[in-house]
Amino acid sequence: MVLSRLLFCITAALCLCSCQSTTASPDAAQPSESSASTPLTADGWGPLRVGMTREEVVAALGEDANPDAVGGPDPEQCDEFRPSRAPVGMLVMIEQGRLTRISLINGSPIKTEAGFGVADSASAIKAAYAGKAVVTPHKYVPPPAEYITIWSTAPTEPNARGIVYEVGSDARATHVRAGGPSIQYVEGCL
Repeated sequence: MVLSRLLFCITAALCLCSCQSTTASPDAAQPSESSASTPLTADGWGPLRVGMTREEVVAALGEDANPDAVGGPDPEQCDEFRPSRAPVGMLVMIEQGRLTRISLINGSPIKTEAGFGVADSASAIKAAYAGKAVVTPHKYVPPPAEYITIWSTAPTEPNARGIVYEVGSDARATHVRAGGPSIQYVEGCL
């Protein structure tokens, strides 16, 4: 009888433990693995859409994961940060309170809708986009470093949208930026 009660208590305790959530607080949670399969487009990624307010971005993916980092010279005008629940290697740019750009940096598993991301070869990117790609020299690094830009709308339109693949000296993408005209900034908010 004592043994059966002991076994009952142990079983009940194990059941209670297994029912408790192991999920961290919402601000510490990371997106599911399926977020890596959600493509980055000129208009956004997953829950993010170019033009959203900062408050909407924070509601979707959390506050700045590193609030002490410098994101822009004047955060009220322009700020770049990694939301706490964003996938690894994703940054957002907020200009005058609106999302204008999503950037992928080292370690990001996210790909564009064309299937390219950080570390992909410039030759494959250019071949896939054929006549739509505009290739320009890199501002700081000699060739083969370059920028490969694909506009989905004319860059002169008020709501211009596009994607830039920044290519490094190894002829591979080091950064991918999607969104409005701010995709052309080469130094964060500049």
